[in-house]
Amino acid sequence: MNCDELNSRYGAPGRIVFHEGFGGYPEVVIANKYGVAEIALLGGNVLSYRPTGFSQILFRPRKRDYRRGDAFHGGIPVCWPQFGNRFDKSLPGHGFAKLLVFEVRGTQYSEDMTEITLGARSNADTLEIWPHEFDLELKVSVSMKLNLKLTTLNTGKKPFGFSCGFHPYFLVRERNQAVVHGLDGVGYFNAMENAEGFQKGTLAIDHEVDHVFNVGNLPKHELALVDEGLNRAVAVVFSGGRKAVVWCADPGNTIADFEREDWRSFVCVEPVSDWPGGMELKSGEKHELTVAIQAQTKTV
Repeated sequence: MNCDELNSRYGAPGRIVFHEGFGGYPEVVIANKYGVAEIALLGGNVLSYRPTGFSQILFRPRKRDYRRGDAFHGGIPVCWPQFGNRFDKSLPGHGFAKLLVFEVRGTQYSEDMTEITLGARSNADTLEIWPHEFDLELKVSVSMKLNLKLTTLNTGKKPFGFSCGFHPYFLVRERNQAVVHGLDGVGYFNAMENAEGFQKGTLAIDHEVDHVFNVGNLPKHELALVDEGLNRAVAVVFSGGRKAVVWCADPGNTIADFEREDWRSFVCVEPVSDWPGGMELKSGEKHELTVAIQAQTKTV
């Protein structure tokens, strides 16, 4: 569908509006009294989120547009059917969800919530990349929080292994003044040094970090990124994942998206189903990974 057709069928003036994005792929803005978010149908990437009363929450590079097949370092990319690149070397790093143009499956809104449901299914192209039948669904809603739910359904006759994750790039005033709460005593794998350790106290982001935390099988995990520069805390509450990744770039990082000083402007706090391996889904089984993101003024 083009944007006119999408607006006619799924839009709502002032609440749900589709427009043409980079490369001609549709994007959608969902809004209400609590905030506004923009989502690209290409890859299901949440490109921006601004809660009412706060500045932008997500970092998005200015240097390069969002194009099909690119590894876009900004917003909230969907990593699927693998997180990272250690589970299945035949797949692109962080999987191929970024290649998929999601269909719109529905929208709804009320006084307190605005939601869009996106989906993608296996087809001839995906089966060449990954020989498994699937249905992938992404719900994004704005309420008092930004809520995302990624549902993986095995629609084939054979089991498959996979992993998934959300990769939020949170905007900060100055990276070296940011800290992450909620990981005290949690074991981690340092992906830069290929070593294990345990976090003691608050995690300070005053250096390059690439830690995979083993948060375990609790029903819900609660982390908080505190930005001293903006006097803001961002709560990250997730379920369906056994790992949490905290990553930031160093001043010498050569990622093509970034301008020279962009490393100062973001910290990633990422809910992950599992890493480096994955989980198995039998025929007809499904897995859900959810995250809720909420900003508040720092009070402590």
